[in-house]
Amino acid sequence: MYDLFFQKFQEKVPLSNEEQEQIKAYLTPKKLRKRQYLLQKGDVCKAIAFVEKGTLREYSVESGSEHIIQFAIEGWTISDLFSFLTGEPATYHIEAIEEAELILISKSAHEELLKVQPKYETYMRLLITGAYIALQRRHTSNISLPVEERYRNFTEMYPDIVQRVPQHMIASYLGLTPETLSRIRKKMANRE
Repeated sequence: MYDLFFQKFQEKVPLSNEEQEQIKAYLTPKKLRKRQYLLQKGDVCKAIAFVEKGTLREYSVESGSEHIIQFAIEGWTISDLFSFLTGEPATYHIEAIEEAELILISKSAHEELLKVQPKYETYMRLLITGAYIALQRRHTSNISLPVEERYRNFTEMYPDIVQRVPQHMIASYLGLTPETLSRIRKKMANRE
């Protein structure tokens, strides 16, 4: 169950077997059914989730419309970091799009690991830095690129997500209506 977690960890920060076992003692496995929530808006986010299997989405609902903030597939992490770090109520829902197997790091386990395992601190710093860079790239893309180019970039960067997630969710992630995304896809297909 922890194989992919430690594979991804080791890609960023090498661990000895002893260090791996130390970290493993702080981890909790969890399974979610399709459409089951890991987190609902208003609850406090108590864990960072690493996806061993499945697909999740993080989203908000404003004025009756869903706005997807993030997808997470195998090897990725997902959390409402603001809520997790501050203890304030979550502003997002996190839901399984497919059946999922997760590795959870609770807030207390996270705090303890930061104290006792320097390599965990390094790993988390690298994860959060990477998440910030991705968020900044997405923001820049959303304000500067035409919608067709945003969609093309998304399909090139995340081909696995395109195959596994309904088009209306991709439209939501890109800030488009499903109809607009359908027109963009048709236009691109006609050019090929």
